[in-house]
Amino acid sequence: MERTCLAVILAAGDSTRMKSSKSKVLHPVAGRPMIAHVVEAVASAGISSVALVVGRDAEDVAKAASIAGVGIESYLQKERLGTGHAVLAAREAIAKGYDDILVTYGDVPLQTDGPLKAARQGLADGSDVVVIGFHTDRPTGYGRLLVKDGELIAIREEKDATDAERTVTWCNSGLMAINGRKALDLLSRIGNANAKGEFYLTDLVEIARSLGGRVTAVDAPEIEMTGCNNRAELAVIEHFWQERRRHQMMLSGVTMIAPETVFLAYDTVIGQDALIEPNVVFGPGAVIDSGAVIHAFSHIEGAHVSESATVGPFARLRPGADLGTGSKVGNFCEVKNGRLGEGAKVNHLTYIGDAVIGAGSNIGAGTITCNYDGVNKSETVIGENAFIGSNSSLVAPVTIGDGAYIASGSVITVNVPADALALGRARQENKPGRATLLRERALAIKAAKKAKA
Repeated sequence: MERTCLAVILAAGDSTRMKSSKSKVLHPVAGRPMIAHVVEAVASAGISSVALVVGRDAEDVAKAASIAGVGIESYLQKERLGTGHAVLAAREAIAKGYDDILVTYGDVPLQTDGPLKAARQGLADGSDVVVIGFHTDRPTGYGRLLVKDGELIAIREEKDATDAERTVTWCNSGLMAINGRKALDLLSRIGNANAKGEFYLTDLVEIARSLGGRVTAVDAPEIEMTGCNNRAELAVIEHFWQERRRHQMMLSGVTMIAPETVFLAYDTVIGQDALIEPNVVFGPGAVIDSGAVIHAFSHIEGAHVSESATVGPFARLRPGADLGTGSKVGNFCEVKNGRLGEGAKVNHLTYIGDAVIGAGSNIGAGTITCNYDGVNKSETVIGENAFIGSNSSLVAPVTIGDGAYIASGSVITVNVPADALALGRARQENKPGRATLLRERALAIKAAKKAKA
């Protein structure tokens, strides 16, 4: 669509019902502030200019709303005098002369570009105002859209509706598009002669019609118009978002054994033929390539899992983890800022942090890369086809060469050459009969304590 458009996003509410120390539009859905979801929907509708109407936490809200390719200007709404008043807080931006003005809300994070494009098309087809509505079998509490001969004649609030009008199931979402050439004139005509003394955006319907303008409505899925006012509604929105994204991924070729137990982030990428077992959580920044297997009860964030690699069960991949093709991170292992080469294996009960592990190397159970000295982080480098015995501690900075062998239970503090065997443990010494003496001593101490008590 070649018409220019400004999106006015209303995000100045006090979030009273959220009972939070921060603005509700900063609360995350799928690991991303809900305001960012709204801006993304606007951008997908071909809109690159946004007037963000803010109140509390204005700077944080503007920062959270910032996404690539969208120019955002913030406008502070100092008083809360209704939706019409809120839109006019962005008067300066509206006055720049856009073809279309799209009004939406920062607490409706499930909206997509489809209804927004439909509303803009309505303006292109000659309407002065286009309201976005939704059909529901639970219309109680919503304003009803009253249509006659294809035009919207009124938005009737429930308290003002007749019995017949209350049977209408097409309801007002609050989102609308306005002819940009007439927007300021129409908005300036909204009055506040009502019980609350506020300026209601819905009055534009009758104002535009009274001036001979055409007003229409377009439909949106009810779920997309779900707004958020409290924590319970936030949980419902999260549920709907997750359900929608899982469905999209499965249709794209991802297998999820129990999809309702898998939780995705807004930017999770999973390739075709990947298998995701139950109870897996993806934080932001996770990329799973084709054919990878993520076993149950794993947590992955900021990590890349290459083709045919396997993770878990009960594994944690933290930011910077990068698993090569066919590599494996097994049960109760954690990888942070660690790169595993092709076919490398980290099978059990192991921590790999700030490390590079070469192709084909095997890391035994209980191995730890000791990467932190209390102040600084240091790197461990393990070459290709090395073998690290169980219960080894690799004290960084340290390098272990290709094909090297680290004996089980070793503490390695100096570099190990390629193909060398390294032993970093005390020589075993057996003391015959000493266990009996130690046991008798311990029992005597216990008996003395009991007698004293």
